[in-house]
Amino acid sequence: MPPLAPMLAKAVKGMPTGELSYEPKWDGFRSIIFRDGDEVEIGSRNGKPMTRYFPEVVEAVRSNLPERCVVDGEIVVVVGERLEFEVLSQRIHPAVSRVTMLSQQTPASFIAFDLVALDDRDLSGEPFSVRRSMLEDALAGARPPVHLTPATRDPATATEWFEQFEGAGLDGIVAKPLGGTYEPDKRTMSKVKHERTADCVLAGYRVHKSGPDAIGSLLLGLYDEQGTLASVGVIGSFPMARRRELFTELQPLVATFDEHPWAWGRQEEGTRTPRSSETSRWNAGKDLSFTPLRPERVIEVRYEHMEGERFRHMAQWNRWRPDRDPRSCTYAQLEEPVRYDLADILGAG
Repeated sequence: MPPLAPMLAKAVKGMPTGELSYEPKWDGFRSIIFRDGDEVEIGSRNGKPMTRYFPEVVEAVRSNLPERCVVDGEIVVVVGERLEFEVLSQRIHPAVSRVTMLSQQTPASFIAFDLVALDDRDLSGEPFSVRRSMLEDALAGARPPVHLTPATRDPATATEWFEQFEGAGLDGIVAKPLGGTYEPDKRTMSKVKHERTADCVLAGYRVHKSGPDAIGSLLLGLYDEQGTLASVGVIGSFPMARRRELFTELQPLVATFDEHPWAWGRQEEGTRTPRSSETSRWNAGKDLSFTPLRPERVIEVRYEHMEGERFRHMAQWNRWRPDRDPRSCTYAQLEEPVRYDLADILGAG
């Protein structure tokens, strides 16, 4: 019965080897689907139901999944040949009319990768090799938008997937022990994700929730082809002592919005940059105002991949780059993954 916390993965460097099953790491909403006849519930990673946001997935489950089952997987949205997380995130909306409209305009798919229960049988204590075999049998007749994720036991094939599938918007590779049981909320799997570096302009900061004398996050920018400094993301993982050191270190760079490229007036022109006062889309009570800094310093950061013009996840601090001219920090430095047709990946499942 819902809710059920999904099994998780820990990040590792390099492709692990051993008695493992390798799968693509999908970039979507982790979802555990519960079906009992016509009754369908979609659980999320945090335990909250997502059923109302994906009526087309509910109908697809009724047509494609066994009559009584619990299936772990990922809800994704495909645009053209790629996964598009930003389009997927727009599906979480309070208005029923908009949910209905988006379910038709940007329909979601469900990628199944584990079978937790079937009929009256709890499979969480079975080894993954058994659960995978039973999942393949259960979804033998499934049709889009329900898919079975591809899997291989060959690390060389997994390495090829890691290099190729990013072009279709996938996140990396997940490795599952063949003998492992299903352990909710435990990091018993491994994940290998793409990591790159970029030199970014430091454009501002937000203060930490602990008080006004510590850095909460640093705002990053890159110059586009028109010479405009665009917002690309933030970094915010620092020890508390370092947060206070950074606050003191950055005070000489504090500017006004009259002399900053992300001034208030730019918003009316449609430039996608942080505003001097705004709220979070996900948390209406969260203050996202920031202190502007003169764009004179460069930070080398680690990132996984881009989503449009921004980092998909929060970037990580690497080091200061005093040798870099901020104006030289452009989008041209970013590595572009080779395009890969998502239909080929789904077909392999």
